[in-house]
Amino acid sequence: MKLNKAMAFVMALVLALYLALALRHALDFFSSGEPIGYAMGAALLVLPLIGVWILFVEVRFGIRLDGLVRRLERADGMPEPLPATPSGRADLDAALEAFPVARDDAKANPESWESWLRLSMAYDAARDRKRARKAARKAIELSKAK
Repeated sequence: MKLNKAMAFVMALVLALYLALALRHALDFFSSGEPIGYAMGAALLVLPLIGVWILFVEVRFGIRLDGLVRRLERADGMPEPLPATPSGRADLDAALEAFPVARDDAKANPESWESWLRLSMAYDAARDRKRARKAARKAIELSKAK
């Protein structure tokens, strides 16, 4: 987890450096006085800003999710640990076997952020990142309502 936080910080620093360099080059393009220069300058401003927005959204998601995991740990609501492969990932067969429990819990408790967070963890262990993120977003949304 600490490595992920460090990598996010490094990415933010790299993006800040890139944004500064892009701004400098954008100003050079704007000073050319040519229409193509204005277009290139605008592109150099807009594209990095999109990158900043994406980074902001992802970091905010990670912070909120980390907070929910900590709350679940304090409440002693974490799912049972699964056997791990030598690489440290959850064993896929064990994850697929444990998945129905989390799915049924989320179906039985659709307004429980805890159930949705456990479902997110089950999807992640089963290597379905897209659904894991969707369930995590649902858990975050439900936790705000409480």
